[in-house]
Amino acid sequence: MFRLISGIRGPSGFGSASTAEHVTQGIDAANLTAIITGGASGIGLETTRVLASRNAHVIIAARNMEAANQAKQLILKDSENARVDVLKLDLSSLKSVKAFADNFIALNLPLNILINNAGIMFCPYQLSEDGIEIQFATNHLGHFYLTNLLLDKMKETAKCTGVEGRIVNLSSVAHIHPYKRGIRFEKINDKSRYDDKRAYGQSKLANILHANELSRHLKAEGVNITANAVHPGLIMTNLFKHTEMLKFFSSCILWKNVPQGAATTCYVAVHPSLKGVSGKYFSDCNESKPSRMARDEVLAKKLWEFSNKLVNAAQNS
Repeated sequence: MFRLISGIRGPSGFGSASTAEHVTQGIDAANLTAIITGGASGIGLETTRVLASRNAHVIIAARNMEAANQAKQLILKDSENARVDVLKLDLSSLKSVKAFADNFIALNLPLNILINNAGIMFCPYQLSEDGIEIQFATNHLGHFYLTNLLLDKMKETAKCTGVEGRIVNLSSVAHIHPYKRGIRFEKINDKSRYDDKRAYGQSKLANILHANELSRHLKAEGVNITANAVHPGLIMTNLFKHTEMLKFFSSCILWKNVPQGAATTCYVAVHPSLKGVSGKYFSDCNESKPSRMARDEVLAKKLWEFSNKLVNAAQNS
């Protein structure tokens, strides 16, 4: 907490006060293509803007196409040579995830970086169109399926270019506050004991477990792709629309602004010092230690298998 408030730099040379522009200073990403889910607003938009300013070709994956196109125009207004495209993606719909992946692959572009940024937070209970609790469906399962669909393209790109691919899952410190056993595999859709805060924590725990298990798979294959998870920090964005109390408290305390919130994502996505670093969790642009559950390899494997079953069941329904 002291390091967060004080902004003292960690071993990486960066800290909570560092911004996305600061941590990417001097980096030329002209040879990189990145997909950023939720790249049209909040820290996703700042991540898009900064990576585009470092010459990366960025694809905004967004549910709201009007907002995505407005974000693109905002970036082009500041930098007319920026390479930014938009594609529709609704992570709560596995059908939409498949359509997005098909549309991207049809563009015949390389893919170096996948930033699984989009998310929803503290929502009232509801099911996705695939019949899955909405926070788990959107924050975890949609990204799990998207990553699987794009993985061959990332492998192909890494092999052909020799450039390391990077997958970044945005988690949260809220991963320390899931349901009692972490993931409610047998009761994922149980409405009777639904808790919006714990359901969010469950989905953020899943983001870390997914990155860790994916990293183990990639290492076993000898693939030149890393997978890591990050906690961006507490930032006032429209994610807080379902919780007025947190809005009040976060406005009274000195938390991160949006440029600071995007820093850890950008750091993990492009900084050369992290070449070969995989299966880690980062906070304030430094490696951090997540919860015991987040480091549980058995739980991660079980989640991987469970997620595959949910995707397969949805496809066959």
